[in-house]
Amino acid sequence: MTVTLKGNPVSLFGTMIQEGDSAPEVKLVNSDLAEVVVGGVKDKIQLLISVPSLDTPVCATEARKFNEKVSTLKNVDPIIVSMDLPFAAKRFCTTEGLNITVASDFREKEFGKKYGVLITDGPLAGVLARVVFIVDKSGKLVYKQVVSEITSEPNYDEVLTALEKIV
Repeated sequence: MTVTLKGNPVSLFGTMIQEGDSAPEVKLVNSDLAEVVVGGVKDKIQLLISVPSLDTPVCATEARKFNEKVSTLKNVDPIIVSMDLPFAAKRFCTTEGLNITVASDFREKEFGKKYGVLITDGPLAGVLARVVFIVDKSGKLVYKQVVSEITSEPNYDEVLTALEKIV
């Protein structure tokens, strides 16, 4: 699959998971250096927000907006996944006053590979594409939004509508 960066195509590693697929369990590292497992069966709906880097204006805006928009939803576990080091993610959340889980895929790039969102070429090779996944409590992918232009924000209203249908 390809997406674009400022209109130029970039490739993504592997086959992106599809709605109805089981969301693979992946071990990530949170901002406190603790292991976090995403995917699989959980007691909450998982909102997995894949972004290139919190140190970019679009990703920062996206993090702030999702933090604001999903904070009132019960039974939803929002997790922003990037390649940012946990120290940088913690600094970002502290500076921005965000109360949302951020997790890093920097060790094995396992999330990027298993979910099909690892950028393989171009100036952002090695980071994650901008994609939003919703995984239900049974571990099935029930929604996916691939943002075709990496420098664009996702359609928040569409994500919230999909979440509200599941919650």
